[in-house]
Amino acid sequence: MKDSKNSNNKLNDDIATVQNQEVDELDNGERERKLENSTSNDLKKKRPNILLKVIIVIVVIGVLGIIALTGINLYVTDYAKKTIITENDAAKLKDIDCIIVLGCAVKDGDRPSDMLEDRLKRGIALYKNGTAPKILMSGDHGRKSYDEVNTMKRVAIENGIPSSDVFMDHAGFSTYETMYRARDVFEAKKVVIVTQKYHLYRSVYCAKKLGMEAYGVDSDYRRYYGQSYRDTREVLARVKDFITTIYKPEPTYLGEVISIKGDGNKTND
Repeated sequence: MKDSKNSNNKLNDDIATVQNQEVDELDNGERERKLENSTSNDLKKKRPNILLKVIIVIVVIGVLGIIALTGINLYVTDYAKKTIITENDAAKLKDIDCIIVLGCAVKDGDRPSDMLEDRLKRGIALYKNGTAPKILMSGDHGRKSYDEVNTMKRVAIENGIPSSDVFMDHAGFSTYETMYRARDVFEAKKVVIVTQKYHLYRSVYCAKKLGMEAYGVDSDYRRYYGQSYRDTREVLARVKDFITTIYKPEPTYLGEVISIKGDGNKTND
């Protein structure tokens, strides 16, 4: 009988222990569910905050970028515009080493585009009014199949300018490189630059930042197709050359010195 009671008591204790374990497990599960729900709610609250912060950072960077872009463009144009002059004013300048005509697209192998035709027209007019005794035709002749500078020289000769007064820079691959090479390869110190006005500010800026005394005369004789695109691209190009003229890297090619005071036929190929 006593053994029976003990057995019953032990059974009851075991049942109670199991029940307590089940209750504990239920409590733990409930706590885990509550923790998961709490964590999920916290994440949901944090996501909008993180997204808002990302948006704010993007907006701030964008605003700062626009301010920098605008500021640099205003600085470049203001720095250069003081020496952008008319054709008649250019004729009054003294001791100009050369007129730099910047290259542009050539069509059908040897036909100047409208923009290049007008640059050549202005450059030839400046030579004929006595602005400078030499012309430097600078453009892209990096491939045998594409040649801006020989086309430019041919047009100048057809308009009565002696070949010996027309130099060709076959490696004027960019505005900056043209000015660098004009200074170091052709030894030009005082120049008049010819291109369209949207491009003239940056051209004069580069030349002056490289230590030359530079003036600019625009060649806008007409409206040009696609000018809105070029104006937009020029905004970025000014920023690029603003940075480039700080570090002043060497151009793609330098080569031997060919003084602009010598014979332009030395640049013939």
